[in-house]
Amino acid sequence: MKLMRSLFAALGKARLLRPLKPVLHTIEGILLGSRETNLEAPFIRDRIEIKRYMSMVILALLPAVVAAVVFYGWKAVAMIAVSYVVGGIVEVLFALIRKKEIEEGFLVTGLIFPLILPPTSPLWMVAVGIAFGVFFGKEVFGGTGRNIFNPALVGRIFITIAFPELMSARWQKPFADAVTAATPLGLFKSTKTLTPLLDLLLGQAAGSMGEIFRIGIIAGGLFLILTRVANWRIPLTYLGSVALFSWIGHLAAPQTFAPPLFNLLAGSLLFGAFFMATDPVSSTATKAGKYVFGVVCGIVTLLIRTFSGFNEGVMFSILFMNAFAPLIDTLVLNAKYRTAKV
Repeated sequence: MKLMRSLFAALGKARLLRPLKPVLHTIEGILLGSRETNLEAPFIRDRIEIKRYMSMVILALLPAVVAAVVFYGWKAVAMIAVSYVVGGIVEVLFALIRKKEIEEGFLVTGLIFPLILPPTSPLWMVAVGIAFGVFFGKEVFGGTGRNIFNPALVGRIFITIAFPELMSARWQKPFADAVTAATPLGLFKSTKTLTPLLDLLLGQAAGSMGEIFRIGIIAGGLFLILTRVANWRIPLTYLGSVALFSWIGHLAAPQTFAPPLFNLLAGSLLFGAFFMATDPVSSTATKAGKYVFGVVCGIVTLLIRTFSGFNEGVMFSILFMNAFAPLIDTLVLNAKYRTAKV
């Protein structure tokens, strides 16, 4: 360990490698953990820092990643690789320009982004989307910890608007070579056909590359909650509000509102609720604010799914609530800690 520390210290002092100091420091942190210690109490008991925190999210995403590779083969691997390479270049360039460390948030963003794309997405579109998301969704705000919106969703929204045909009419079922335009939500909206729930759970229906194996998504989401990486309040209220209001709507207008279980399992709701709505940077920070965030996300998602021209509403609802997260926290804090009158 000391030898490795000495090696990284020597590399950091080398004149030719000084411009790459942020890159070297990031690699050192990943391999060896934090270098910071305290001379007085409280002492560091465990080297758990943001790199380790992000690694927990990556572990939770592994079931979805493995399923995507099994279902779609090397195309899934290529999409993930392109996302990491192109987005990583944008991240490294900003780190070098600012002369700061490479921010670890991209470890998760670079993996989530290809998972929320159709498996038929061309690689050039993956590159354009992740570059746009990292640049305009995070770096223009100052980097990780300062971004208002989820950068993966910013990239997804951009290519959805810029290339609507490629993003809405080129879906593919697992293990199938043929391209279909029908997702479970699209089928229900057009023909009122309900995809079997077991097919949705096991990933036997068309959808975004990482959203279809829902058993794995549920397992990963529970892992994040049990390890306290994700707060349970947002996914609980998000999924609960979708279930409640779709149940009420289905009772009143069954041809308009899909049943609750179908709404919970179809589309990217589970993936969004566990892995994107819980983003600690772009979501609310207060406990009461998390309840509000989740409930409104659920209502907006259901409204978009049911009444708009879009089949899915998860990404729009989360970005919509990202914009209101600071206001919600401010209102909660003002209500809880009122200024004393003199």
